[in-house]
Amino acid sequence: MLTARMLKYPKIFLAGWLVIIAIFLPFAIHVTHGLSSYGFDNPRSRVVWADNQANHVVGISQQPPQLVTGLSWSRATALAAQNHIPQSWLHRLSAKQFVVLIPAAQQSTTPSSDLRFLGQLRARGGQVKPASQLQVANRVISDTKTTLGKSSLVAFPLLVILLLTVFGSVAAAALPLIVALAGSILSLGIVDLLEHSMTLSIYLTDIVSFLALGVGVDYALFISSRFRQELGRGETVAQAVTTSMARAGRSVAFSGLAVSLAVLTLVFGGNDYWRGLAVGGAVAVLADLLATHTLLPAILTLMGHRVEWGRISFRHMRRGWSRVSSFVSHHPYPAIVLGLVVLLVPGYFGMRLQMSTPANLAVMLPTTDPLRESVAIQQNVDGKGSLAPLNIVLQYRSTTTQRATWQNVAVVTQHLRGLTDVASVASPSLLGLAPAQLVTLIKNPILTPAKLKPLLAGFISAKHSHLVVLYVVSRSGPDASRTEHLVQTIKQDMPAWVPYGTQWGVGGLVPLLASFNHLTARRLPWIIGTVALVAFTVLLFATGSVFQSLLGVVFDGIVALATAGVLVETVQTGHLGLPPLQPESAITPLIFVLLFGLSMDYEVILLHRIQELARSNVHSIVEACQKGVEVTGGMITGAGMIMVAVFVALFVSPLEIMKTLAIGMTAAILLDTWVVRTFMVPASVAILDRFAFWPRMIPNPAKASTK
Repeated sequence: MLTARMLKYPKIFLAGWLVIIAIFLPFAIHVTHGLSSYGFDNPRSRVVWADNQANHVVGISQQPPQLVTGLSWSRATALAAQNHIPQSWLHRLSAKQFVVLIPAAQQSTTPSSDLRFLGQLRARGGQVKPASQLQVANRVISDTKTTLGKSSLVAFPLLVILLLTVFGSVAAAALPLIVALAGSILSLGIVDLLEHSMTLSIYLTDIVSFLALGVGVDYALFISSRFRQELGRGETVAQAVTTSMARAGRSVAFSGLAVSLAVLTLVFGGNDYWRGLAVGGAVAVLADLLATHTLLPAILTLMGHRVEWGRISFRHMRRGWSRVSSFVSHHPYPAIVLGLVVLLVPGYFGMRLQMSTPANLAVMLPTTDPLRESVAIQQNVDGKGSLAPLNIVLQYRSTTTQRATWQNVAVVTQHLRGLTDVASVASPSLLGLAPAQLVTLIKNPILTPAKLKPLLAGFISAKHSHLVVLYVVSRSGPDASRTEHLVQTIKQDMPAWVPYGTQWGVGGLVPLLASFNHLTARRLPWIIGTVALVAFTVLLFATGSVFQSLLGVVFDGIVALATAGVLVETVQTGHLGLPPLQPESAITPLIFVLLFGLSMDYEVILLHRIQELARSNVHSIVEACQKGVEVTGGMITGAGMIMVAVFVALFVSPLEIMKTLAIGMTAAILLDTWVVRTFMVPASVAILDRFAFWPRMIPNPAKASTK
């Protein structure tokens, strides 16, 4: 019904889409303004409670490294000597770039003349900015926003070349780009509107825009390719549009449903971060589906035979696919073995995959980034754990105006200082005052010396008289296993240190991200299991075959394991010029989810074409496999290469997390399209023969012709 209306009123549908683009384009441009770097917390974790309580106190401020640019090293050292600044406080990065770091142990005793040194650097033309974790987070956000523009400049030329190669026509190559851009604008506009009602990650714009672009191009490719094939068979434009939407359009609808449902399984991640990615990814795919089923057929109807304008011949590619299809269909067992060898070799290393989101945000930046170098200097001077102190939150039944509270604070402080991996503890009991003296000062703030007021405010709150916060600095770095072990030790021992009825928790960036990593690790089997169930169900509805649905899930599982192996041998071990870093637990599950979803695109297209040929009573199952691979092989692998070009463009990002996504998706798509869909799926159909689509049996063409 919808196709008939589009054939009758294509200009109305085209005009409707122009209106949609005009409405959503301003929102799409504005999309990055409301995105968040938060949402990683586990809502059921005690860490959230501890951090919320710690927000009620001022906290202990520590001056971060100050990154200075635009001033020569010689001039800076001369100025430091004039102000009696120790040379050891200055750390040179380049000719006109250095770091000023007052050691944490000396910050409380630093004279005001030393602090004025920074102001003098500014007066001499230097640009001074703090190299705090907040600044690092802002850099990550900024780089994420700029990645979209830079990577688009790389992706579009690659897409144009690949589309010309796949389509062999300038006009036909332009169609997927138009449809994908329309879907991208719509999806990003919707994401911008959703920002006001839910927490959406800063990584969402890159993921949504590139997913919308890649999926949109793929879907438009499948439908427009079938349209051109029907025109080549002598069909009219109306008949070609109707057939292409009924055949390829149906396959694309199943594919889009599979991808959107697969991405939605990320809601099982259990926090705002994963829910945001789930909704944003599903919106991107559904927007593309809407564009391919309304905008694309309208354009095809208006273009008609002009879709062949600017034709380029690639006959040698068609001959190549004829040979590949002949080998796979007539020698299915060697094809299966070949595919398994290619997948199981990297799959062996995939079992060593370890995921983690770093608490030291600076490791996400390039090793030569001045902010990352500044953070490294701070760790060398103040200790590795100085970047992310642990907040020990104690909420007593007694108040801070009672001696019992401070007596127990002293006990807890002593226990904390006695732990092996603790470098220092900041506690009111270490100010040199007895519990009775602390009670007197808190009851009579006017008696509190001026120097003690800001110190006490860092530990207690005037509005929450039962609350005390201590601060622990680990000897190890925030991402070291020993630091996480320290957190677990404190959690295990704390009940024995505090009176009955005391509420307590360990907060800070280290336990927050450790909780996120553990939550993701626990939920990942549920996510993968749900994705596999979605893939099986969609394939079952699309093909009616239990065998192919099961095989599709098994093949995807093997590809996922092989992709994990590629991540281990590149990101985790530090090859390809990357520093050794555990793949991000904030992005790696998304790779596997997208793999299961996108693989359904190619699976449904291939199986539908084989089924169509096999049920024509002209081709045997082997002939259907051969013809199916010959017709769709170039299109499927071409679509895969287009998707690869989209994600490879993310390599221009300076962020390691985006490069991890690029490597993982590139490996997954190449292995899926060139190995599984080219060799293993058609080979399995040829081996199963008439039972390939059981319980729907394929008729024998010889017997059918006799009848």
